[in-house]
Amino acid sequence: MNFERIRQVSRQAEELRARLQEPEIWQDPALFSRCQKELQELAPLADAYARWEAAGRELEGLEEMLSDPELRALAAEEQQQLLRRRAEEEEQMKLLLLPADPRDGRNVILEIRAGVGGEESALFAADLFRMYTLYAESRHWKIETVYAYETELGGLKEISFVVEGESAFSRLKFEGGGHRVQRVPVTESGGRIHTSAATVAVLPQVEEVDFQLNMNELKIDTYRSSGAGGQHVNKTESAIRVTHLPTGLVVECQDERSQYKNKDRALSVMRAKLYEREQEAQRSALAAERKSQIGSGDRSDRIRTYNFPQNRVTDHRLSGEGRSFNLESILNGGLDPLLDALRTQDQAERLAAGEKEDSV
Repeated sequence: MNFERIRQVSRQAEELRARLQEPEIWQDPALFSRCQKELQELAPLADAYARWEAAGRELEGLEEMLSDPELRALAAEEQQQLLRRRAEEEEQMKLLLLPADPRDGRNVILEIRAGVGGEESALFAADLFRMYTLYAESRHWKIETVYAYETELGGLKEISFVVEGESAFSRLKFEGGGHRVQRVPVTESGGRIHTSAATVAVLPQVEEVDFQLNMNELKIDTYRSSGAGGQHVNKTESAIRVTHLPTGLVVECQDERSQYKNKDRALSVMRAKLYEREQEAQRSALAAERKSQIGSGDRSDRIRTYNFPQNRVTDHRLSGEGRSFNLESILNGGLDPLLDALRTQDQAERLAAGEKEDSV
């Protein structure tokens, strides 16, 4: 473990804490906010190191007690507790030393598409959208729909929406891939269980300062929104379609009644898609990342299965008993236990990969 790096972080955190107590810094709100944010990033590692050092000092203080026959048993028990605490803090520091995903703090653009299964897959896509909406509400995030294509029975052929909230991408980035459902559809009169699928793509929202669109490469069309909306929709060409000519990528936005807002949202989604393409091109080892998320929509192309008869959700990236969760809870937005398990597994894999590299 890189203790020199940890000690450096600890010193920086101490300096920031002292600086934030100076009256002069309170007069500069921007500087105060910047220092406070930097301290929030450094504090977890610095605090873990402080607890690790404190446990070490307590262990040293036990040496005399361990040599005393009358106190040895009591000291030995306390020694084991301190050693366990120190080992736990070491593991925590290892996790905190892992490089952070620079996208974690971003808002998210989610796209859900019905796959194999006809109307049932569209109904399932609508269920997934409801699940993410409830999860966002539980975390006090905001959802804004970019576009949605509904079916006559209330399903969704396709929907794109933005999730705005603290660290939204860090939580939802594991959702990309094929989602499979096993249940008796409302369209099934014989009571037979059907298997259908929908796909979810997860993109970090990109700011203009991170990626600038070349407006000369874009074709922007306006048209009348379809679907519910009454006379206003029929009379107003507020919907926007943006086409990126070099790649053929198309983004539509028809949720807002303001043409300006629709254009702004469509350009934001286009920026995210093109930025992701550029990142994939730069990371040849992950060139198929978005394609692997979206998949083919086939029943066998899945990361997760929602089994209604057994009231169970199984995430196929996890192993053992920890891969199954209560279906009703998950569909009602209770995603945290599942996402926590995926995050823990991701951290373990990254730790193992780092230790393997260190041993080479």
